[in-house]
Amino acid sequence: MDKPSKLRWGILGAARVNERLMPAIVEASNSELIAIASRRPGAAAATLAKYAPHEQGVRTYDQPEALLADAEVEAVYLPMANHEHAEWAVRAIRAGKHVLCEKPMALTVADIEAIEAAAREHGVTVMEGFMYRFHPQHARVLEIVRSGAIGDVRYARASYSFMMRPARRYRLEHDVWHGGGAMWDIGPYAVHSLRLCFEQDPIAVAAMAKYVESGADVATSGMIEFGDGRRGHFDISFECARRSEYEITGTLGGVKCHAAWQNPGDVPVISWWTEDGRQCVEQLPVANHFRLEIEHFADCVLNGKPPLLSLDDAKMNCRTIVAALASAASGESVKLAG
Repeated sequence: MDKPSKLRWGILGAARVNERLMPAIVEASNSELIAIASRRPGAAAATLAKYAPHEQGVRTYDQPEALLADAEVEAVYLPMANHEHAEWAVRAIRAGKHVLCEKPMALTVADIEAIEAAAREHGVTVMEGFMYRFHPQHARVLEIVRSGAIGDVRYARASYSFMMRPARRYRLEHDVWHGGGAMWDIGPYAVHSLRLCFEQDPIAVAAMAKYVESGADVATSGMIEFGDGRRGHFDISFECARRSEYEITGTLGGVKCHAAWQNPGDVPVISWWTEDGRQCVEQLPVANHFRLEIEHFADCVLNGKPPLLSLDDAKMNCRTIVAALASAASGESVKLAG
């Protein structure tokens, strides 16, 4: 019997990410959008009309449970509120659905372990949704680093921010221990890209934060220790102009990714230099990292391949974020447990 050529998707939520996500599923070569659900009456239908107006036959539900009961939905994208990810990921898995979960996958490592156990029991694929990681520019950055052109990596910096608009203040409703604030919203990108720079696990974190009345952070900065004096600095904020860049410095030079958050029509730029005088600015081909992420996940499901981003990767990212939050709260450096 021939394998199916397309993975049938449902979306669990009418979140803003649908502006990029929904067209990506529609455009993906191996995927088909067949359903979207939201608990807000009419929100699923409105989101579909706004972001995929020409798609016919897509079912809309006013209850997420109804989408999970839809036997034709094979995989779900989960963009609910941060504190809901773990619960709804497990519910989707128990309904037999593959799950691509918007970052952060969960707020505790224990919750990710529960997701992992459920996925193993039900034989489904689960991945954390870091769309940026699928853009070819990051493969080029790693190619330069691994070539030895910049020597041994000693330091990296990751800066992610945007000015908080009134319509986005829902991100500050909960304190940091319940998924609110910048560290759970854009911090996962900073931590993940720093881990990519060093290609190894961190061992300690020291951080400082600015909080609002709810207990959510609006800005957090810190240092992640990777051993032998190798450190990555991160700064994330809802109070700075838009940035999504990281830079790696080695013993012989450095390389910079100027924009990790790429819109579909953006021309990506990376630059690198060496102490012997080489200076290079590279423009890479335009790419839609949301579509590439969707196609990768669908390929993994349809052809039985392991995802690029494992659940061990998700656990380490979560562990590092929790350590950063604990450090900011205590004023002391926090070591990461194994």
